Amino acid sequence: MKHATAGMKRWSSLTVALGAILFFGACAKKVAPPAPTPPPSPTAPTASLSANPNTVDAGQPTTLTWQTTNATDVSIDGIGPVDASGTRQVTPTDSTTYHLIAKGAGGTQDATARVTVNAAATPPPVTTSNATEEELFSQNVKDIFFDYDKYDVRAADQGSLRADAAFLQQHANIHITIEGHCDERGSTEYNLALGTSRADAVKNALIQAGISGDRIKTVTMGKEKPFCTESNESCWQQNRRGHFVYER
Repeated sequence: MKHATAGMKRWSSLTVALGAILFFGACAKKVAPPAPTPPPSPTAPTASLSANPNTVDAGQPTTLTWQTTNATDVSIDGIGPVDASGTRQVTPTDSTTYHLIAKGAGGTQDATARVTVNAAATPPPVTTSNATEEELFSQNVKDIFFDYDKYDVRAADQGSLRADAAFLQQHANIHITIEGHCDERGSTEYNLALGTSRADAVKNALIQAGISGDRIKTVTMGKEKPFCTESNESCWQQNRRGHFVYER
């Protein structure tokens, strides 16, 4: 009888302990689930803008080229809204800095491109002296010089070319021959071809400036009639030219 009573006491103790564990476990605070991962931030826009050429004469066009990413609103000052990427030909009247603004969910980005406009050449003053037309030609018309192995008119000679054109416009009855000259380096055949290209380049530039092509003849001299006979760069530079000759 004593053993039965003891067993019942142990069973009661186990029951009470188990009930306490279940009670306190049920009362324990539940652990909150982890917070959801926030979405990534929007990517910031990118923008680029360029002008080709970036230096032009008054009245000449240039082409703007731009590219953007992650942008929903793109505009260029002076032009207005534009596509996200593209090109546009413009003719600025003065030197201008074009400003592009690209806006998107990730912010704003901008880019600029500078276009320099060369001022129109000032025509030489009308002279009242007794100088002959040929003397005036010799005094006012300047030769155009070229870089080694090149036949495109250099930026440094654009001013001289505009002044030559202005003089010829004031003296519409003058006809000229443009001689293409080269330095001594290279074969005779190569320099004859290069001299032709240089004379044609000067003629075409004058035609673009408004001088009638029927007033201009061209001839190549190659390296056969140098202006300077020393073998150094200073001398070679003098021989790389488009030389103006007054036609009587």
